[in-house]
Amino acid sequence: MSTDRQAEAATADAEDPAGSQADPDGPEADPADAADPDGAQLAGEAEAEAADADAADPDGAQPAGEADAEAADADADGARPEGGAGGAGAAAPGGDGGPGAEPLVSGRGGAGESPAGPTPEAGTADVGDSAGAQDGPEAEPAAGADTAGAEPAAGGGLSEAQAELAAQKIERERIARRKAEREGPVEAGAKLSGKAADLLAAVRAVESGAKPSAAYFDDAPAAPRKAAPAPPAPRPAAPAPAAAPAAPSADAVDGVRAVLARGGAPESLAGPVAAALGDGAAQELSENPWRLLAVPAVRPTQADGFARALLGAGAGPGDERRTAVLVGWLLAQAGLKGHTALEAPVLEKALAQYGVPDPAEALEQSIAEASVLVFHEPLGPPVEEGEEQPVRILVGLEGAAMAEESLADGLARLAGTFGGPADWEQAAAAAPDRSSAELIRAVAGHGLVTHTGGEAARAEPLALAAAARGLGLRVCVAAHAPGGADSVTVAELLSGQEGPGRDADGQFALDLLVVLDAPQLDVESAAALVEGVADGARLVLSGDPAVLGSAGAGRVFADVLAARTCPQLVSRTPDPGPVGELVSGVGIGELNQVDAPGKEVVIVPVQDAGEAVHRAVQLVAESVPRAFGIPADSVQVITPGHGGSAGTRALNAALKERLNPGPGRFGGFDPGDRVVHVPSPGRALPARVVSADAEGLHLDRAGVRIVVPKDLVESQVRHGWAVTAHQAVGARWPAVVVVLPGDAAQALSRDWVYTAFGRAERHLSVVHGVDQALPRAVAEVLPKPRTTRLTGLLKALAAAGEQPEQ
Repeated sequence: MSTDRQAEAATADAEDPAGSQADPDGPEADPADAADPDGAQLAGEAEAEAADADAADPDGAQPAGEADAEAADADADGARPEGGAGGAGAAAPGGDGGPGAEPLVSGRGGAGESPAGPTPEAGTADVGDSAGAQDGPEAEPAAGADTAGAEPAAGGGLSEAQAELAAQKIERERIARRKAEREGPVEAGAKLSGKAADLLAAVRAVESGAKPSAAYFDDAPAAPRKAAPAPPAPRPAAPAPAAAPAAPSADAVDGVRAVLARGGAPESLAGPVAAALGDGAAQELSENPWRLLAVPAVRPTQADGFARALLGAGAGPGDERRTAVLVGWLLAQAGLKGHTALEAPVLEKALAQYGVPDPAEALEQSIAEASVLVFHEPLGPPVEEGEEQPVRILVGLEGAAMAEESLADGLARLAGTFGGPADWEQAAAAAPDRSSAELIRAVAGHGLVTHTGGEAARAEPLALAAAARGLGLRVCVAAHAPGGADSVTVAELLSGQEGPGRDADGQFALDLLVVLDAPQLDVESAAALVEGVADGARLVLSGDPAVLGSAGAGRVFADVLAARTCPQLVSRTPDPGPVGELVSGVGIGELNQVDAPGKEVVIVPVQDAGEAVHRAVQLVAESVPRAFGIPADSVQVITPGHGGSAGTRALNAALKERLNPGPGRFGGFDPGDRVVHVPSPGRALPARVVSADAEGLHLDRAGVRIVVPKDLVESQVRHGWAVTAHQAVGARWPAVVVVLPGDAAQALSRDWVYTAFGRAERHLSVVHGVDQALPRAVAEVLPKPRTTRLTGLLKALAAAGEQPEQ
């Protein structure tokens, strides 16, 4: 890598590497943080949040502030157009904290907490204020978030959330019936003390019937099904995708608007509240003002102010209605940061930071009311009979918890029911290289196989798919982002828009499913995918474990690898060239200087964010096209976040002015603009604007015309010359310009740098303004851990399957 700026100029400026920028992928400084802590109202910022969805950075579901790092970026990102009102980004000042600032809990990889408020100890799981961490539509709360914290309406009867819980209880019973043998929950407690022991005592009281509860307790998983000589019995058809919720009625919105007016809250929240709470929203909100937290843009301090305005002095921090909603809200925020559950002490600590006087009692009450689920996870190796098995107590919302249970059961099923005759050895002998041959042989003898490797190693699962097709098998290759002609996207496979379709039982008509970019699978999409794979078919999960994780809850690929319950193939194919050498070093924590005689890697030092933007535009528009013959449309800019002086918004504004100037007459867009379309959380699809009319914004996506309805343009479309690393996962470009301004230093981590640098095929320019923060991030800043249960579930299933039948 060359840092000589004169040399760069001599080579026609074609080389200008950069640095990283603050707002980690989307967590713009949440306006909600500025809300008056004492707060009688939601302040104007909250209204802006609700209006432009900036409080929920589509990037990925994380809290705002932790440098808005990767998670926010999670690239659900695309939630808003550059010009939309929003936070200033991680680098921009947020609420300064102060006496009323909301407490935070350090978050999972990325979105970072908002600058406002004191930061809890490092060990506290990522819970806290992450409501504003995402950029829009992507920031949807984890499944089940709305049901958590539901409580009986003051007037008696079941709330809508409780009715949903009752329906979900029936679903849990259905899942339980599918499991062959179940043992009771692990007994433990002798070695626990303090609040953990008190919580366990409460849990046991519920189990014994001393307290009425429909709470679900974690049972030992059943043994995986064995392959039977006879064809497997037909499985029930997979449920059709849930229809989009109906828009709230005008009467419901008017009723909510009246309640909001009484509490001094912005009327603009009426629609989102009515949509979140249903037709009974006005009454529910009157009886429990804290249900306002069902809207992603709202923060606890704002809901507290609204409750005081409605209820008066009686709306204290220990109000049972408040604590019940807070428990569910904290778990939903944890889901946005990638967790599927939280340890009970961590959740209690987060509740205490929000002023709950007795966190243990509040959590116990939520468990008793079945608004959350509790699980025992054994710690360490099994103990001798008669001894107490140490456990950790985990608490989670129903959606992610049930998805993990279903996913573990489905993976164990596939591992035990694969079959089908084929001459795999002949296919292995004809493989193009040794790694591909090993993968083919592993798939020949196992129903579930994992495969890891860099970008060059993607050729190996593709070689497997070609060999399987040559054997007459039905094969499908699914990737995270749109790719080659032989693959479909995971989202479109699940929706039925692409792929082999489903049979009469609702399962995919295929014999082998190869999933690329497996680290991008969250638990819910992975569970749906595995449920659609029939008994006897094979599943291969392939990906690079060093890239940024999924936008949604869970760490499916990492958990499957950690469980070690199926064959794991590691590719021997290195990524080629100077870029490959650089990225490989980053993967092991080393930022090496590589020999790049053809200027494949260039470092462009800058002093400030303004210079960073200028140099990035110059590289895209002039230097790279002139030096390498790569058109500007094939050069992608990547930066850590959306906000800030060199975030995606600032960069896209500058790039549009240079590459496609125009008045933005279609809601900020003009024909020819490069954009990112985010149809659902975690999906960022590159496209180009064609035109607009009364129907909406017309886009061209790889030759396919799509129309984004007018009312969804602001939340689903943003300019795409510059994107975040989470948006870029799964895609590659001939040339990439990574921008790292000085205010982005705190947003950097090893997996972020690895992902951003690895998007370049031929040329990488790094616009570098973070000084020593870059090598320090590569060497020391590891991905934030996520609390999940999948590894333990898979190990338990494997152990149960190995036990001899009685």
